[in-house]
Amino acid sequence: MTLSDPIADMLTRIRNANMVGKETVSMPSSKKLIEIARVMAEEGYIVRYEVIDGEPRATLEITLKYGEKKAKTIRGIKRISKPGLRIYAGKDELPRVLGGLGTAIVSTSKGVMCDRDARKAGVGGEVIAYVW
Repeated sequence: MTLSDPIADMLTRIRNANMVGKETVSMPSSKKLIEIARVMAEEGYIVRYEVIDGEPRATLEITLKYGEKKAKTIRGIKRISKPGLRIYAGKDELPRVLGGLGTAIVSTSKGVMCDRDARKAGVGGEVIAYVW
């Protein structure tokens, strides 16, 4: 089965698993999804991610992060740029999520990175998602 928007599927799986308190969530893997998971791990929203080779295709397994007493690290996650409506931001128009408390994941010409790193590098790109 092919998905029309695998990024939205990934974010929905993470959101649902986070809501019910699951420890791990898995999904079909792709280079873009691995890069998004890498950014989320660097920003401290997830513990780790792992690519597991499989017969039809590889699987991406993400270990979610919780605080004391199962407090959720990811309060919200939202897909911004969709296949039907791409949202781009220049280096001066990169969004600040919750006044800098959240993270915007941006796909730039220098790879997938958070909004802070894109501002430092002086590049804009496609705004993939907000995580807070």
